[in-house]
Amino acid sequence: MSSVSLASVSLAYPGGHLGLADVDLRVGDGEFVALIGPSGSGKTTLLRTVAGFVRPTAGSVRVGDAVVADADRWVEPERRGLGMVFQQHAVWPHWSVGRNIEYPLRRSGVRRAERARRVSEALELVGLAGTERRNPATLSGGQRQRVAIARAIVARPRVLLLDEALSALDEPLRDRLRLELRLLTRELGLTVLHVTHDRSEALALADRVVVLDGGRVQQQGAPAELLRRPASAFVAGFIADATVIEGALDASGFRAHRPALRVAADRIERGPETGAAAAGAAGGAASPGWASPAPGSPVELAVLPEHVRVVPDSEGPAAVASSLFGRDGDDLVVDWNGLRLRSRGRGIRCAAGTRVRVEIERAIAYPAASTGRRAAGAEEPDAHEPAAAAPPQSSRTRRGSGAAEAQPAPPMVSA
Repeated sequence: MSSVSLASVSLAYPGGHLGLADVDLRVGDGEFVALIGPSGSGKTTLLRTVAGFVRPTAGSVRVGDAVVADADRWVEPERRGLGMVFQQHAVWPHWSVGRNIEYPLRRSGVRRAERARRVSEALELVGLAGTERRNPATLSGGQRQRVAIARAIVARPRVLLLDEALSALDEPLRDRLRLELRLLTRELGLTVLHVTHDRSEALALADRVVVLDGGRVQQQGAPAELLRRPASAFVAGFIADATVIEGALDASGFRAHRPALRVAADRIERGPETGAAAAGAAGGAASPGWASPAPGSPVELAVLPEHVRVVPDSEGPAAVASSLFGRDGDDLVVDWNGLRLRSRGRGIRCAAGTRVRVEIERAIAYPAASTGRRAAGAEEPDAHEPAAAAPPQSSRTRRGSGAAEAQPAPPMVSA
């Protein structure tokens, strides 16, 4: 096994678009790190940069102690000592299972007896012992993905790269393979860098989760840390489905511009970006951060679904707009005077249309974004201009580019 280090890595495409922007990241020996983010965030670009399919325009990439990419050096993908599993298993249908798995060993000149022994070991590890002579067409999708994993580990790679390796599988097979993959990587002590769109998968598998947006690392940390202390309103919305509401913070707490929503100061936690400003405005203890603001400082309030308490009440001011069944309780979307809040409480069962009272038990305040986008509760640009009839504003739960990641053509790799 080996570590992976990226130092100030950037990747600029023709036309000036940045695929990666000044990324610093270290994956320790034997660590399982997941990369997540919205489409276009740079997670796949980062993985391809480590693999050697794209060359960074600035910064350096190391695998172990060896520099594999910088301004003066670029090592071909096949010489980096990496194993890789793609979303589509890429198992060659005209070769047997055994020959598919031994392909990296044949390329490396490993002798036949040693190849057979290692293939047998790899198949044993992935739960497919004795299938060397099977035709891949006779295997299920999950079994073919296990063949792809066996092929990736048979050459004893320094690092294992997973590019949406489980996303093409159906549940519950995907859930079972998650457990098997985590057990396998722990047994082998593999260093793993895993790209996924599935937030639950990232949180379940990884020792550390890295959240990207716009080619930049927004936050990295243990799964519990990300859920407990999101570094920004974006991370709170992306990782935890938080509703983000714009408003102002003063000594009494938070008030939204629209609808007339107030949250008491003792229920508001200051986010890492907010620091002294929000603490001072809300009457809490100051921490390093903003300079003290004037009363009524603009903030974004992130409200996680677990902290929205819904109580059925025929006279309640809100109504359940959507109700999805969950094992421990319904996943609700509540319409509260045009503000839509997610609620996910244990034991809560409410059908769509049910009138309810809403209580916000905890929220996190962050500095207001200067992006020009308005979250739920934001004021209109001109309060004196007559408002046109419009449907109620829905709250924002994610931010970031939705454009697909532009990918430069990878370098040719000899067969």
